[in-house]
Order: sequence, then structure tokens, then C-alpha cells
Amino acid sequence: MAAASVRRDGDALVFTGALTRDAAASLWRDASCALDGVRRIALDGVERVDSAGLALLGELADRAGGVAVSGEPAGLPELRRAYRLSPSLSFATT
Repeated sequence: MAAASVRRDGDALVFTGALTRDAAASLWRDASCALDGVRRIALDGVERVDSAGLALLGELADRAGGVAVSGEPAGLPELRRAYRLSPSLSFATT
């Protein structure tokens, strides 16, 4: 499994590796510092996401004021449904 990382590319935060509990805490600082002007979160290079990774992504998406999300790594669809999050990682309205 590849080590998780985040980098800024234009208006996107680009994540790679596995977004798990171990990675979420270490990625928070870099991701939150690069958040100004982010409109997209790219998950195309992410292997899988657990609930801590989803919490990281959800908080970043909220702080960015709404984002488009690309990529659907293992675990993300199920967690999004379980926590009733929209594809843009905001709380879905029913």
C-alpha cells in the first residue's frame, strides 16, 4: 500500500494512497494549509478510504465551501451512503 499524500494542483487538492486513520492526522495540516481557493478534491489516486479519511475529506470540503469530487476509491461509496453525504461530501438533504 502506497503512503498517503496530498498536493495542490491548480484549484484541486490531489490525494494519493490510502486515506485511513493513520494517514488522516498527518495529512490534515498540509491539506488545510492548501485549502484557500480549492474547488475540487481529486481522489483518482486513492486506493481506499475509511471513516477517518472520510471525516478528513468532509471537513475539508466543508471548509472550502463546497467542492466537486473526482474518483471513487474503495470504501467511499458505502461510507458516503452510511453518513448520508452527497457526492460533493456535504450532508444530503432528504
